[in-house]
Amino acid sequence: MAAPPTTTVALLSGGLDSATACALALEAGHRVIGLSFDYGQRHRRELEAASGVARAFGLAEHHTVAVNLAAWGGSSLTDAHLALPTGGVVEGAIPSTYVPGRNTVFIAIGLSLAEARGAQRLVLGVNAIDYSGYPDCRPDYLEAFQSLADLATRAGRQGEGTRLWAPLVHWSKTEIVRQALRLGVPIADTWSCYSGGSEPCGVCDSCRIRDAALIEAGRPDLASRGGTTAPPLEPTPSDP
Repeated sequence: MAAPPTTTVALLSGGLDSATACALALEAGHRVIGLSFDYGQRHRRELEAASGVARAFGLAEHHTVAVNLAAWGGSSLTDAHLALPTGGVVEGAIPSTYVPGRNTVFIAIGLSLAEARGAQRLVLGVNAIDYSGYPDCRPDYLEAFQSLADLATRAGRQGEGTRLWAPLVHWSKTEIVRQALRLGVPIADTWSCYSGGSEPCGVCDSCRIRDAALIEAGRPDLASRGGTTAPPLEPTPSDP
């Protein structure tokens, strides 16, 4: 008798990275449950994209949980009065798009769902290359959270805790695009832009990084405005 498939909870933001991580779990034959968050972000486009990705992949379940991190703000992704960054990533600096405690909250809720469903894995689309300034996207953070998860859950104490899986953490954005193309991710239906207009703005840092990767991977047609946006800005060294 064949063993039941691995069950995996996938954190789905609606962006390219989380969709690719989800697709890797599906390729591995996992039964995938999607989990998205309405955290008070400035627009609904990424949540709409997350729902679309879940439908396209035929996920076993897809939940959207409201956690209003905008109630206290502290990020240009939640505070409309703060300008969205368009000047490039500053080396060694944490950008204004960092949302205080976001991944800590999301992973904790993801672990709760995983334990309730008996899921063996929690897959995350975090990446430490393009946004290395984010403290909650780094390998040492994930390792520490795994230790916490093993202590904080019944399943973990019994040696059967959910394992955090971040397959993209060391990949370049171009490699992520190439894998997304291979896996059949509906890239055009994902949303990575910081703005929430009818089309990606093409000028925010997220659009620039994504567009450069799409162009390098040979798919300029999927870039903002057909690849006609300004080239991405190179990381700017921080002041000594």
